[in-house]
Amino acid sequence: MPPADPSADSGTPSAPSADGSVEDTLELRLPDELVALFGQDQPLESPTPTAIEPHVSPPGGGLVANGPDHGAFTGEDLLDTLADWGAVATPIGSFQLVPVRIERDLSLISRWMNDPAVAAFWELAGPESVTEAHLGSQLTGDGRSIPCLGLLDGVAMSYFEIYRADLDPLARHYPARPHDTGIHLLIGGVADRGRGVGTTLLRAAADHVLDHRPHCARVIAEPDLRNTPSVSAFLSAGFRFSAEVDLPDKRAALMVRDRTLSKVL
Repeated sequence: MPPADPSADSGTPSAPSADGSVEDTLELRLPDELVALFGQDQPLESPTPTAIEPHVSPPGGGLVANGPDHGAFTGEDLLDTLADWGAVATPIGSFQLVPVRIERDLSLISRWMNDPAVAAFWELAGPESVTEAHLGSQLTGDGRSIPCLGLLDGVAMSYFEIYRADLDPLARHYPARPHDTGIHLLIGGVADRGRGVGTTLLRAAADHVLDHRPHCARVIAEPDLRNTPSVSAFLSAGFRFSAEVDLPDKRAALMVRDRTLSKVL
């Protein structure tokens, strides 16, 4: 699985318990349409840096699949017009999430996926068609998962997937709350690994989600437990370890960044 509150619909985060933690368990009766969505499974070194022109979503806020091979879709915007979020300042430069375009970005992302360090956990090594299928399944979907390039000062150097964890198969494996939003991340360049870049980008991306998704009370991640550098980066970025969860393809560390704690962690 690639890449899960009673108050989340109103945007009000749950209250911390006496020990300062935020309770992850609850009794929640989900709407029938949300339950129906759970039944729709979906699949869950570095080249020369490439400057990217930011994508601008069409008027009206409708989502558009980012490639000529993929038809446009409109309807409910499940991720609050991510393409329009813009850039945010970080200690290492200006960071921006830009939705992927197959015709522009496939070669770059496929090369990253074929890096042995990346392939060990993403399992998308192989010809470009493997990565294209992975990206296409998101771009032609209903908008619950958006693949993005992470730009640092305008240069593509990382790959993100921002997804609705509460609408993902992941939600079957933990007490999901409405509007939970998940993050997957890979750092493209070897030179950017192991020196805190991942931590900075994870914190920036998670807080970007919370700033632009008012009904989202927490950001979720589920890195492989064996991927110690990834788990460490999430912890350093202000996520807390919530539980170990058995997913179909891995044993994962469920990591949570709570809105209520985001200003102090």
